[in-house]
Amino acid sequence: MLIADGDFRYEIRHAGELIAIETESLAWGLIRGARRPATGANVYEVEADLDEAGLVRRVAVSYNRGPFTRNATYESIDSFLRGYISAGGSRNDLTTKLGRYGEVDADLIIFRALTIAHIRERGQTRWTGRIAAIDSNTLVAATSKQSCRQRGNDPHLWTYEPRMGDSEEIEIDDSGLILRRRDSRGVETVLMSKAPVSE
Repeated sequence: MLIADGDFRYEIRHAGELIAIETESLAWGLIRGARRPATGANVYEVEADLDEAGLVRRVAVSYNRGPFTRNATYESIDSFLRGYISAGGSRNDLTTKLGRYGEVDADLIIFRALTIAHIRERGQTRWTGRIAAIDSNTLVAATSKQSCRQRGNDPHLWTYEPRMGDSEEIEIDDSGLILRRRDSRGVETVLMSKAPVSE
């Protein structure tokens, strides 16, 4: 695997105030993760199966806000991400095209780490391409152009642009795990703990 297996906990802050906590686990090609606000009962959860190359083969996501629940499941098939969203007894089928390298972003920080790990594995220090990204509020998957570049000669520092006008400054460790991310709105995500995979 491109990133070492483990359990990870991130704090997300804005202007020093804790706004959310993200917990993630990567083990044997399976990602499980959740993001919860510091106050309130909302929760966004992800479970993703990875293939041998560390690309998302199948991903299930859910969003819970009080009594309201929305679920979605997607699979990477050929050059497309195909799936459906279910909420309130209705079901909507969705399809979006995968980019050249088949990257999928389910809106947890570990997926950003995987994308950068794939860029590094290809020996690139600069990349622009399309990614199928899942919105954590609507659970809708859509393909957009994103870009990433190494900052100077330091392989641990990267600038990522998920969309035009937005940017993220990212620091990774030797294993490819993201230690810190700060976006152009001032939201900072920091790794607080990491541990071997729990049994």
